[in-house]
Amino acid sequence: MRFYRPPHQPPWRSSNEEWAPQRWRAMHGKPFFRRMGCFFVLFNFFACVGFLALLRFALAPFVEFHSIPPLNRPDFILPFGFAGSLILVVVIFLGVRNLRRISMPLDDLLNASSRVAQGDFTVRVEERGPFEVRALLHEFNSMTEKLELNDRQRRAMLADLSHELRTPVTIIQGNVEGILDGLYPADEAKLRSILEETQILSRLVDDLRTLALAESGSLRLKREATDLGMLIREVVSGFEDQAKEKGICLETELNALEAIEVDPLRIREVLQNLLTNALRYTPAQGKVKVGLVEAGNGSERSVRVFVQDSGAGIESADLPHVFERFYKSGDSGGMGLGLSIAKYLVEAHGGKIWAESETGRGTRISFTLLA
Repeated sequence: MRFYRPPHQPPWRSSNEEWAPQRWRAMHGKPFFRRMGCFFVLFNFFACVGFLALLRFALAPFVEFHSIPPLNRPDFILPFGFAGSLILVVVIFLGVRNLRRISMPLDDLLNASSRVAQGDFTVRVEERGPFEVRALLHEFNSMTEKLELNDRQRRAMLADLSHELRTPVTIIQGNVEGILDGLYPADEAKLRSILEETQILSRLVDDLRTLALAESGSLRLKREATDLGMLIREVVSGFEDQAKEKGICLETELNALEAIEVDPLRIREVLQNLLTNALRYTPAQGKVKVGLVEAGNGSERSVRVFVQDSGAGIESADLPHVFERFYKSGDSGGMGLGLSIAKYLVEAHGGKIWAESETGRGTRISFTLLA
């Protein structure tokens, strides 16, 4: 919290001691309430003066105020004035009470927004006051929660990114230095291992670039008539060796459909991300199935592609967040970019992607594309 410090602090007060005293801060900690209170009092004062002036103007045709001595004026003036004064006091009391109900939450909101501007995203405000003010405070709390989550994900992403980059760079550097020092032979096996690490780096950079383009709206699709069945077969064939090494059965269920206008490179990337995740979480002797079916009729005709595995499934608490960027469950590998990139690419085609999972019974991720 920021405290006011006058330019001439008393010499007897330590430089790191809070200034001014608590009473001074309590008096000057509600600027909005002070301004609104002064405005309300002045408004009521001038309203009272105006009311009395109008009353005098209205009674002028019936009562000659200047010619009647104060003691001989009509008897209704005193009770009428007393009642008007009492009503004015009640109005002022109720107005100040309602003003406090509005201004105090807004003062809290002002202080909280100051802390958010300084980078403190953990601040929350108590939701109180009239309905409109409570709605405003609720939206502010929702905003700070999202800012805190984004900041936490950004920090985690930087840590994961440095780790993911450091590992292949360290391996490449160690192998190259060993070859130059004569410790390792510059044979095909050693050069192939270096090439594999550079491919990991290239894939990571491509993922980050794709994510940046998608989030900025700069992603451009090169649509062309594409046979999705043929495209899926090509992608699946590229994972057959990996599936055999893990003892996983890789199946396809493809219906013959007409070619549709999509960007084949981007859809290939989506399928690769989904198959990579499916093979990662499917145990040995498990099964991964890729399917293509028609999903719509008439003018809204679409196709649906799904990738289903027989892994452990996704926890119900994690399922709503699997497509969020940098989101990873406790047992997740990688950087948490694959599914978020798949979501951006599918939505760029005007499609929809979703996940269905049950713990212990595998996961099924499906997406639709307009035909």
